[in-house]
Amino acid sequence: MTKTLFPRVSRLCAALVLSAGMSMSALADTQAPDALVKSVTDDVVTIVRQDKAIQSGDTRKAVELVETRVLPNFDFAHMTRLAVGKDWKQATPEQKTALTQEFKTLLVRTYSNALTQYKNQQIDYKPFKGKPEDTDVVVRTEVRQPGAKPVQLDYALERQGDAWKVYDVMVAGVSLVTNYRETFAQEVRNGGIDGLLKSLRDKNKQLESQVAAKK
Repeated sequence: MTKTLFPRVSRLCAALVLSAGMSMSALADTQAPDALVKSVTDDVVTIVRQDKAIQSGDTRKAVELVETRVLPNFDFAHMTRLAVGKDWKQATPEQKTALTQEFKTLLVRTYSNALTQYKNQQIDYKPFKGKPEDTDVVVRTEVRQPGAKPVQLDYALERQGDAWKVYDVMVAGVSLVTNYRETFAQEVRNGGIDGLLKSLRDKNKQLESQVAAKK
């Protein structure tokens, strides 16, 4: 259904997209967004380097890691709304709930699989230009891979009460949610909101089958 997401760094970046959320709510009160992203990204990289099961392709264990330590720290409703774009207005409340759940499932399964592909890339953290009073910020990093040009990887976070929530990630200047928007819009043109929902469900079933086949 969707296009290949950021082909040059899709595997690493997919993992880091979700790693930025790990333990975020627990740290939000004491760390600025840039320090937060660095702490949790370094943390998840350490976990993956030490976990032989994830390294050997245990996608279900990677999914468990994402579901238990990452999901509460992402604003999937915001991400889905941005990805669906103008067509969000025509969805019923029930359809919006279903779209958010299916998009979340798609990202979790896609990026959990990507987490198993991490291969010791180096992450550099750029100077943070945010202000203490900011409620919407971008934390910029750069991914260095052997034999490849460094790739910019930026996180968009929004402060919600006492917690920071990730709602978008930009790879080489391309937004994750924008990357899905064209495909989602085409699905809506072809079959309405229900058509988009069916397409997401079909893709998630396909990913689930791929995970089951690895067992």
